[in-house]
Order: sequence, then structure tokens, then C-alpha cells
Amino acid sequence: MEFVTLNNGLKMPQLGFGVWQVPDDQATAAVAKAIESGYRSIDTAMIYQNEKGVGQAIKDAGVAREELFITTKVWNSDQGYDNALRAFDESLERLGLDYVDLYLIHWPTPDFDQYVDTYKALEKLYKDGRVKAIGVCNFEIEHLERLLSECDVVPVLNQIECHPYLAQNDLKEFCAKHDIFVEAWSPLDQGGEVLQDETVQQIAQAHSKSPAQVVLRWHLQNNTIVIPKSVTPSRIEENFQVFDFELSDEEMDQINGLNKDRRKGSHPNEMNVR
Repeated sequence: MEFVTLNNGLKMPQLGFGVWQVPDDQATAAVAKAIESGYRSIDTAMIYQNEKGVGQAIKDAGVAREELFITTKVWNSDQGYDNALRAFDESLERLGLDYVDLYLIHWPTPDFDQYVDTYKALEKLYKDGRVKAIGVCNFEIEHLERLLSECDVVPVLNQIECHPYLAQNDLKEFCAKHDIFVEAWSPLDQGGEVLQDETVQQIAQAHSKSPAQVVLRWHLQNNTIVIPKSVTPSRIEENFQVFDFELSDEEMDQINGLNKDRRKGSHPNEMNVR
């Protein structure tokens, strides 16, 4: 495993395991397999409705809590200072944990304009030692600029949709300038066209690796934190086998050149669902 050091000094595995769209009754087995395969970072959220299943896997894993890095998120309907504090307590109870390593705002939902107050609640949780780090998801540059000007704690990371067809170069540059890591959700384009791309397939063949492994390696070498999701045991293992090869500068440039600025998910300024 390779680790990154966040801007508050906390170390985080650069490769983690995501459980978006994993039903609660499947989450325990999937997370158990991930931990058995070597993953130590698990990313969940209240809205995924699988915190209980994730918590059960953590309880059963036989791995010391301090060796695990657990992330969860406050959902849009729980934004606002008091709501976010209550939502955190509820997430902690479902997970069966005393603390989480990272707590994130799931979307800025700019139409409701509560993300600054929500982030101030996260700052309280951080200052009280109930979370080890705080950050955001799906924040555009203008949303980050407001946090940086109106709040005290710089987010440790911004979790965003990112893959070779949506490289997010401007946002990555802004985050790097402010010592905010980028964490990629849907890092494999949700198993979509990126994995069928001729360039990716040729590079995979050259390294005797799968297209998914090549794309994950591209993320890692771009200094991006990455959280692939799968419920298939063989793919959970395969996605972890990305530390035994390296892409050349030329191969990195080839994949960098695939960007189409094409999203699978919603644009953050248009995602105002509660």
C-alpha cells in the first residue's frame, strides 16, 4: 500500500474501497473481502444506506481500529450546523465506531447555500477530536474559495468524479495549490467506455494487466486518492494489485490525452436534490 500525508499530517491509504450502490446486506461481505485483500481505507456515506453493514465488517475483521481509515459523509438533507452534528452522531451509531477518520460534505447543493454552516459543524467535530480530518465532495472551485475565505480549517481533500474521460485538470490544479488532495469517485468511469478505450487496452496488454488496473495506476501516479468499488471478490482483489508495475511518462501522457470533460454523474452546481 502507498500512503499520502494529508495537510493536517494524517496518513491515508492512497487506494481505498468504495461501497456506493452496495446494498447493506451485501456490504458486510464486500468490505470483509476488501480488508482480507489488503484494503485499509473504506469509504461509505449515510445516503448509501450501508453504514451498518460496513460497521459489522469492521467489527468482524480482526484488524486493529487504528489500522483502518473510515470515511463517511453528511447528506444534503442534513446540511446546516445543528443538522450536520446530529447526522454525524447517527452515522457513528450505525457504524458502531467511536470516531471516523474522515467526514465529508457530500454535495455543496449551492441552491440551498448551507455548505459553509455545514462545514463549520465539521470543524467543531474536528476540533473536538471526534473526526481525524474533514473535507468535501463534489466542490467546484467557487465553493472551495468560499470555504477557504470563511472557515478556519482547510479541507484535506475534495472527492470528485474523476477518470480519464473527466480529468478535472483545472480543479486538480486549484486543489494542489491549496494543499487539498483530490480523491476520485467513479475512477473507472463506472466500468464504462474508458475500460474499452483502445489506448487503455493497448497499455494494459503491454503490462499484462487489466484495463481497470491501468486506469487505477494512472490515478495513483497523478497523485490522486482512488476508491474503486466492486462486490465481485475477484475484482476486489484485482483492483488492489496495482503496486507492482508503473506506467511510463509516455503512457501517462497518452492517458492524460483521453480527456473529454464528460461526466457520468451530476454537475455539482445542478445537484440540489434533498
